[in-house]
Amino acid sequence: MASKLTPKQEAFAKAYIETGNASEAYRRAGYSTKQSAKAINENASKLLTKVQPRVKELQAAHQKRHEVTVDSLTLMLMEDRVLARQEGEANAAINAVLAIAKLHGLVVDKKNVALDANHKHHHTAEPISESAHWLAKLLGAGADSEAAQSLPH
Repeated sequence: MASKLTPKQEAFAKAYIETGNASEAYRRAGYSTKQSAKAINENASKLLTKVQPRVKELQAAHQKRHEVTVDSLTLMLMEDRVLARQEGEANAAINAVLAIAKLHGLVVDKKNVALDANHKHHHTAEPISESAHWLAKLLGAGADSEAAQSLPH
């Protein structure tokens, strides 16, 4: 950190990390709210520029502390799938594989929104791809089954 921050500046930097909103962080840090919204926004932006090195430090620490990657999530889900199969829990194994497929963008849920005559909303979620069905068949029957042969290429 290039320069020492005041307690209010440190509180602002932490609140900014939490909210992602400079004006809200400005308010939470205890700076005067008896200003116009425009003035608060301008002052918060100036303050954000001043404390930016500290914000970057906090962001790096936050990212490291919560380091989760697609690879780490995939590994956890694969372990869950193995455990589910060992326990004879086919539904849990299928759910793990579908979660992996969604994580990697292979299965995407789409929502259909319809209005009835009274303008009430009805929501449904359906898989966009039939790959989800083939994947479920594959998991239920094993990798060397007919389902493996029928997967789309």
